[in-house]
Amino acid sequence: MAHAFREAASGFRRAPLLTGLSAFMVGLALTVLGLFALVAFNLRLAVEDIEERVEVVAYLRDSARPVEIESAVQSLRGLPGVEDVRFFSKAQALERAKEELPEIAEISGDLEVNPFPASLEIRFLPGSRTTESVEAVAAAVSDFSFVEDVRYGREWVERLFLLRRMGAITSMILGGAFAVVATLIIGTAIRIAVFARRDEIFIMRLVGARDGLIRRPFLIEGAITGLMGGVLATLLTWGTYQAVYHFLFELEWIPQSWIGIGLLVGLIFGAMASSLAVRRYLREV
Repeated sequence: MAHAFREAASGFRRAPLLTGLSAFMVGLALTVLGLFALVAFNLRLAVEDIEERVEVVAYLRDSARPVEIESAVQSLRGLPGVEDVRFFSKAQALERAKEELPEIAEISGDLEVNPFPASLEIRFLPGSRTTESVEAVAAAVSDFSFVEDVRYGREWVERLFLLRRMGAITSMILGGAFAVVATLIIGTAIRIAVFARRDEIFIMRLVGARDGLIRRPFLIEGAITGLMGGVLATLLTWGTYQAVYHFLFELEWIPQSWIGIGLLVGLIFGAMASSLAVRRYLREV
């Protein structure tokens, strides 16, 4: 391995321009993946933020007794996927309406009767905000005799989860397409490097060097080139993120674990592309 590292370092010194070009091409390819990851991550956050608002609201009759309401709250909290159940009295409903709607606050003094019903608001655990879970809880709360109406925006919930499924499928398709493009670009860059050293490979073959000994320096060289490209892609993606954040709209930066995965992908892609390029050339000589 020491010999392989020395040969890889020697290759960098002999052709720094070619190495830089290869790393730049790898960086551009991985930048495409980085920008896609940035968009996909922020879309996921947006969908999750909307999902957090998914809840079932049950409006209660004025004749509902406190003991009935407390029993229903405890029963509903035991349902699968339910995170919390909160009771809002008629007075609390009116106060909240005043806060959210200034018009209500202006006319509330003229109201002789509070028109807002008491309600139960049911929130769901992460991962349980599905159409099936929401409908099951809505059906369960409708069975209580003191419940006058149940609302959860059925069409809105169905569209939300359709959007999430479409986003997941689109991410898989586009992510795979970008990965293929990145692989082709990286492979081309490495093949250029291998072709530039074809005479060296041919001489090593003539003196009896085994294929493994010939390939090893190129594997290390390709891995390092891929890692350099990954670092460059991270910097380019960060620069794009900063530009969008400051001049267009706010975004969240991708998690550190994603950056680590991106660097690892660059390293692995570089090594694999180099291995395939050298193997193909060895079959030809």
